Amino acid sequence: MRFLLVHNHYQQRGGEEAVFEAEQSLLERQTLSVQSMAFDNDDIGSTLPAAISTVWSRSSRSAIVDSVNQFAPDIVHVHNFFPTASPSIYSAARSQGAAVVQTLHNYRLLCPNALFFRNGHVCEDCLGKFVPWPGVAHACYRDSRAASGVTAAMLTVHRARRTWLKEVDVFIALTEFSRQKFIEGGLPADRIMVKPNFIDRPDPPIRRDEDYFLFVGRLVDYKGASLLPAAWQLLDNPPPLRIAGDGPAREAVTESVVRSPESVFSSSHLPVSPSPRLPVSFLGSIPAEQVQQQMSGALALVVPSLLYENFPMTIVEAFATGLPVIASRLGAMAEIVDDGRTGLLFEPGNAADLAAKVRWATDHPAEMRQMGANARAEYEAKYTAEINYRQLMAIYEMAIERRRRGE
Repeated sequence: MRFLLVHNHYQQRGGEEAVFEAEQSLLERQTLSVQSMAFDNDDIGSTLPAAISTVWSRSSRSAIVDSVNQFAPDIVHVHNFFPTASPSIYSAARSQGAAVVQTLHNYRLLCPNALFFRNGHVCEDCLGKFVPWPGVAHACYRDSRAASGVTAAMLTVHRARRTWLKEVDVFIALTEFSRQKFIEGGLPADRIMVKPNFIDRPDPPIRRDEDYFLFVGRLVDYKGASLLPAAWQLLDNPPPLRIAGDGPAREAVTESVVRSPESVFSSSHLPVSPSPRLPVSFLGSIPAEQVQQQMSGALALVVPSLLYENFPMTIVEAFATGLPVIASRLGAMAEIVDDGRTGLLFEPGNAADLAAKVRWATDHPAEMRQMGANARAEYEAKYTAEINYRQLMAIYEMAIERRRRGE
């Protein structure tokens, strides 16, 4: 089989880019014939032509037609089409005989901002609405009614065209929770297959078993970063906490735990002195190998997200490292983390409940080590490259069969 992988890169690199590259590498390692086509968002504008291209891009469609004609793939696997590529690429692939697979990395087909999150809480106002007008009214995409209107127009036009019903053979949801949301939003249940993302860590982890807790992620409101100092302030003799990441909420988080934020925020990617008030160290944005090193010594990874998430890669990275996870009992996190076996769950946004779980973890190191061993076993059972390859090929074969039957 021959595969054309398509991805519209974001202006800020994130997990979707990593998954796109990992799946391409996975196929290439099997000596399969693979090509990729990348679009990017660097030229996003607010002009009328840019808005029209978000709904239907003639240039992107033409580029896919040319690529399919030259390469003749059996599968065109789209990871992200928004906004530059546009849904026009589906018909381009189908018109040349290729089967089309779409990975549902986020909730863009159901929600203008793709997150189901607004004003600090989960929001499903647009779920099930043919025209997602609440997203426009609330300026959910880029805090702009104009930009939100373009996104809503794209969704409405392609719902009217039945684009996703007619031109995508198989969808890949990353969790069963996500799959159910997309079914609720109108996608056909028999065409949505669950395949999680993966981490390629075949060697058993070497654990250091220190006493600190770890947060890894962007410092933004929906990741729940501000919940960390709130929970730590409720603990008597709180354990060390290391925060790896950066983002717009950095100043608010640092001000919550230190007298002078600049005095402890590291720009050298190394741990720094703890806060004089709380034992919190800021590592800044660190490369992947340093994240893995930090995970190898932590007592638990803390994932306090306030939104559903779709598939937090940090959780699977933790599992691969033999690290249990303390996460919000919400969305995909509640599905991936088995409470009491591979980690602990707490009520979303509840600092007191998070503090209670941190205290329990601190007081039960043997149980946490067992959860870490269970987490590694969970990784080996569900999230390895080998398992993911088999799942992906089964989905591709299903898509080709559906295309052959003209469904």
